[in-house]
Amino acid sequence: MRSVNKVILIGNLTRDPEMRQTPNSQQVCTFGIATNRQWVSKDGSKHTSAEFHELVAWARLADICGKYLRKGKLIYVEGYLKTRAWDTPEGIRRHKTEVIVQDMIMLEKRPNGSDDLDDVAVASDEGMPDMQNEPVPTPEPEMMDDKIEF
Repeated sequence: MRSVNKVILIGNLTRDPEMRQTPNSQQVCTFGIATNRQWVSKDGSKHTSAEFHELVAWARLADICGKYLRKGKLIYVEGYLKTRAWDTPEGIRRHKTEVIVQDMIMLEKRPNGSDDLDDVAVASDEGMPDMQNEPVPTPEPEMMDDKIEF
């Protein structure tokens, strides 16, 4: 039976990205985004709710995210959910679910003041734009502990 693990989010960064490197020299970028939901209840009152998501980008996409993203920027991301588990030094089992980013689009205009709607930047872990329609295998992220030694 088939299953789907796909995440699509549009939100604002909650903090500047953090760049790290695994012991095998693979780049890792972690950051958070907030998404907002608004609705009107039956009695006509307006409500809002915010959700906070932890994201992880790997390899070349990590470099791009670390270089261009900043707190407050509006971005579109696609990826999948991954839950990792570890034991603390006190012996407590911890779990963390993150979005592994496969595609990212910066939705805000560039600082030059251009009003073009096409003024967005796109980044993907699927290769460069000149490799259109050719499947490129997504490298499996290395397992990482909660702390990465530098």
